[in-house]
Amino acid sequence: MDAFIDAKGIKRRFHTSGGDFWALKGVDIVVPRGKLTILKGRSGSGKTTLMNILGALDKPTAGEVWFDGKNIVGMSERSQAKLRRKEIGFVFQSVALIPMMTAQENVEYALRMARSKESWEKRAEECLKMVNLGTRMKHMPQELSGGEQQRVCIARALAHRPKVIFADEPTAELDTLTGLQVVKIFKTLCEQEGVTVVMTTHDTGLMEIGDAVYELEDGERVYGRA
Repeated sequence: MDAFIDAKGIKRRFHTSGGDFWALKGVDIVVPRGKLTILKGRSGSGKTTLMNILGALDKPTAGEVWFDGKNIVGMSERSQAKLRRKEIGFVFQSVALIPMMTAQENVEYALRMARSKESWEKRAEECLKMVNLGTRMKHMPQELSGGEQQRVCIARALAHRPKVIFADEPTAELDTLTGLQVVKIFKTLCEQEGVTVVMTTHDTGLMEIGDAVYELEDGERVYGRA
């Protein structure tokens, strides 16, 4: 297996008024390149903390994260910021589209922030067509359904051609059928675009869709299939 991310012995401690809290207690996972990896677990299991560490949004208390051959734990904040801007796309549970911009303009804005040198308009249109929103590009967010808004977020995350997309509970606010459609889009992106996708969920029904699946409980890995 070609590993895009190899995380070893990941621990994360948070200092609280009640003492130290270990959100992660030594987790090992491998994220295969160009595949869909699912991190499953209930709220508080540590899956979002782990994803934030894999995506260079947070640093572990202990452990190593090898990201496409680079040890990102030892990187400076500036280098991590550059990595996120150039090589990573994020999709969050909260859609957070800019309400006064159309679907296309929201995607173009992501390209502007990434300082992309290609045609923003052309690339935005291309990405929206990938998520089956070619006829909805000029619509405002409030004119789109929840599932359509989440697909705009996927197009936005994909626009600057990242190597990996991290999606934190992207189906949590969607009905079962719409959520399944969103996950199938991720699978298609992996197969047709070669993008690596890491997605967190608490939905047991989605586990079989992932190429690699890891389940966390109380900060520890209790199941893994890669």
